[in-house]
Amino acid sequence: MIILTLNCGSSSIKFQLLDIESNNYDLLAKGILEKIQLPDSELSYSPKGKEKIKIQKVIRDHQEGLELILNTLTDKELGVIHSLEEIKAVGHRVAHGGNFKKSELITEEVKKEIERCIDLAPLHNPANLKGILAIEKLLPKVPMVAVFDTSFHQTMPPYSYLYAIPYEYYEKYGIRRYGFHGTSHKYVAIKACKLTGLDFYNSKIITNHLGNGSSIAAILNGKSIDTSMGFTPVEGLMMGTRCGDIDAGALLYIMEKENLTPKQALDLINKKSGLLGISSISYDMRDLHEERLKGNYKAELALKMFAYRVKKYIGAYAAIMGGLDLIVFTGGIGENDYDIREWVCEGLEFLGVKFDKEKNYLLKGKDTILSTPDSKVKVVLATTNEELVIAIDTYCIAFNKEINF
Repeated sequence: MIILTLNCGSSSIKFQLLDIESNNYDLLAKGILEKIQLPDSELSYSPKGKEKIKIQKVIRDHQEGLELILNTLTDKELGVIHSLEEIKAVGHRVAHGGNFKKSELITEEVKKEIERCIDLAPLHNPANLKGILAIEKLLPKVPMVAVFDTSFHQTMPPYSYLYAIPYEYYEKYGIRRYGFHGTSHKYVAIKACKLTGLDFYNSKIITNHLGNGSSIAAILNGKSIDTSMGFTPVEGLMMGTRCGDIDAGALLYIMEKENLTPKQALDLINKKSGLLGISSISYDMRDLHEERLKGNYKAELALKMFAYRVKKYIGAYAAIMGGLDLIVFTGGIGENDYDIREWVCEGLEFLGVKFDKEKNYLLKGKDTILSTPDSKVKVVLATTNEELVIAIDTYCIAFNKEINF
């Protein structure tokens, strides 16, 4: 059963083509189309068993981009399938699903809800919707499924997801913590439990999805009960260019002093802050580590701030769950930055963490247990695969199947 997964950004389309049957998953092709609407649009395409290639072509919109992707997948020389009829369903990553508690077969009502959530995710939902509408035209008979970044966190209790502002704003505008990266948090938690022999439905787990966008989730007995990102992805951890937690009064003070409009303030906390804002150099961890080794104070400060805030959330989430069984690292930073993993785990011995520094130092991007055999709390590096989660959800919902990853 061949499933196409799509993650449409404002100027990009990430895709994978997978063949899914029972518990076997075969990746046929993957790639990314970047710089849509720019003169140097480029498709990076990796077909199974063939060399990775790049195709440069001016792409005016998402529909043209998807046409190029579909044509490449069925090309006589470059393709991995003979015709588009082999694609049996399409799964779309959707950033904000409002109050949807699970992935949904895309209907007119689901599309309307995705559109209603544009105010909540103005950078992501419009692009997600463009991808859905384009596929409707290109593959009109193929069922589609929306897989929401927010749905896994819908199990949070009200005392966790509400903000301490007048309740009327929740009733009128739905202002609450929604959380993001849900597909990744769920996937790596289950994977790490399998690796350590823990029961996902009877464990206290903290998952750290650390990348340019970062979030942490507290997962108690298989359910998300708290997460660091909130009404928008800017809340919580310090990130590549997002500030994370900030005193609202401080932001209002800056707005007044700098005469910033709301749009400029959003730009400040989303695109000019975080690692980039503190270091004044880069949002890329590799650049910051290089500068730290040269003695750059602000680069080292940015790195230490990042690790400190992750550790602080781990302590808080261990407290609300009444203990801890498992800490999971994933995402571009979580999977590859051994320094950050070590700094985060330093000092967590009181929780029962015994961290294997030697093993940690040797590993990047490989599923493994990073704690010592006698550690009460297990620490795991688990590579994430959100596209696989999207494909499995799509397969199960579109064809009423039930399989696990």
